[in-house]
Amino acid sequence: MTDSAGDSGTITCEKFLPHPPAAVWRALTDPGLHARWWAAGDIKPVVGHRFTLDMGNFGSQPCEVTAVEDQRLLAYRFAEGTLDTTLAWSLRPEGEGTLLVLTHAGFDLDSPMGRQAYEGMGKGWPHVLNRLPGALDEAA
Repeated sequence: MTDSAGDSGTITCEKFLPHPPAAVWRALTDPGLHARWWAAGDIKPVVGHRFTLDMGNFGSQPCEVTAVEDQRLLAYRFAEGTLDTTLAWSLRPEGEGTLLVLTHAGFDLDSPMGRQAYEGMGKGWPHVLNRLPGALDEAA
């Protein structure tokens, strides 16, 4: 996994998963599976779909799907009205598995809340992504 959290207001994480893109896609788009490795919410791979993610101590975060390419790309607005960031998950077949690339963009580094979220999520995303293989193994 690689992470880059320069001062661009964008976090990028890559994770190779020894699972086919279809399985990784399901982990990103199936609400039950999604709740196992990250957050509960009524996520659906449909552009314009609005949903909330239960972020525990950080509350329910409103989201809206902005782009879908089946088994290749899922993007959505995240924490509308507070952080106003975007998450883009791209999947690339690689050998017997999938390279998953997360780009979390749009942090306002000039606001204390934006900077704190950026720094916290920059450290947190690798841990979240490390829970994915276990959820994929359970689902297989």
